[in-house]
Amino acid sequence: MRKSYFSTFRVVLAGLLTVLIFSPVRVMAHCDGMDGPVVKAAQRALETGNIDFVLIWVQKADEPAVREAFRQTATVRKLGEEARALADRYFFETVVRLHRAGEGAPYTGLKPAGRDLGPAIPAADAALEKGSSEALGKLLTGTVQDGVTKHFQEVLARKNFPVNDVAAGREYVKAYVEFIHYVERIHQAASGPVRGHHAEEAENSAPPREDPVHGQK
Repeated sequence: MRKSYFSTFRVVLAGLLTVLIFSPVRVMAHCDGMDGPVVKAAQRALETGNIDFVLIWVQKADEPAVREAFRQTATVRKLGEEARALADRYFFETVVRLHRAGEGAPYTGLKPAGRDLGPAIPAADAALEKGSSEALGKLLTGTVQDGVTKHFQEVLARKNFPVNDVAAGREYVKAYVEFIHYVERIHQAASGPVRGHHAEEAENSAPPREDPVHGQK
């Protein structure tokens, strides 16, 4: 039984790892940060004089705009430290804005470095940097296992309610629905299509769905 339990989690984890590491949504979550991958690529392009480091982050149609911004920035940087800082900022903003536009997402300005991105995104980046997903796998496995166990135990604790105790029965139904929805979301994340910025923006702008048990989400 225990072996089957952990085998199930390994299958779920494999799907979640695919979504986490290869999904553009994960890049979007920190692509507008000063310590995000887009700005880092822009910094490297300026340091080396090689624009190719940053061109991969924008659509082909936006290459001319990036090349022009790169040329202007390189010229202004020679005017002094203050001019260099302003020019670099302009280039970072241009690249991030075009990157997000290419993915169908709005540009809301550069975000400061050191934001709290939660545990998953830093763990995913660290896994790619180290060439090992071991720590990331442990994080995800633990998160999924803890979540499933928590919801499962809550349902189990309310399952054997007296048939005439309607209030207790409703508590069971509430816990049951939350458990099923939780498991369903994990499965969808592991087996569903990978979505980018545009799909996420559309979902965020859609009207809230009505949950038959808990009301609007």
